[in-house]
Amino acid sequence: MASKDRILRLKEETRCNILDASLQIVKEEGWQALSMRKIADMIEYTAPIIYEYFANKDAILMELTKKGYSILNKALQQVVRSEEPDPAKQLEGMWMAYWNFAHQERELYQVMFGIEMNCCVMQQNFPELEMPYEIMSSVIEELMGDKATDEDAVCTWYYTCWSVVHGLISLSMVRKDVSDEINRQVLSNAITGIIRSIQA
Repeated sequence: MASKDRILRLKEETRCNILDASLQIVKEEGWQALSMRKIADMIEYTAPIIYEYFANKDAILMELTKKGYSILNKALQQVVRSEEPDPAKQLEGMWMAYWNFAHQERELYQVMFGIEMNCCVMQQNFPELEMPYEIMSSVIEELMGDKATDEDAVCTWYYTCWSVVHGLISLSMVRKDVSDEINRQVLSNAITGIIRSIQA
């Protein structure tokens, strides 16, 4: 039994090493440089061994996408677990956490949403994908109060926020001529304005 556990542990370690190597290559050389051969070279394995764990590069991209959503969801849940009672401040905190995640985990955010590369997430469905909406929608409902009469209204406000924040993040990643300070102020202004509209 101990031997079987050790084999399973080694397999999981190898799988994690493949994903870590993939992310390291991307951070150093960009998404266009990622290949199964390059991953194998980095961890000193042969390419066929990589294929034993991942059928192709798209499978690696999907696992990195799931990893990104997992990190993002934890950041959002930390805001929920804070002792801030004001739902407006909670929602603003969530979107600021979203912004911070996008810039701290830039490469993961890029693969999650196809910034400067092809996105594979739209062809798949997995539990982590819907969690940002699930986490934030309850706070939006609280902000809406009696006006939270149907799911479509809550969904509309969520996508209004997401469109603005994601758009600003995308611009900040592809354009370097605007300072982080200005971007953060624009983000704060936009979210504050949307929250006021939700409460109106």
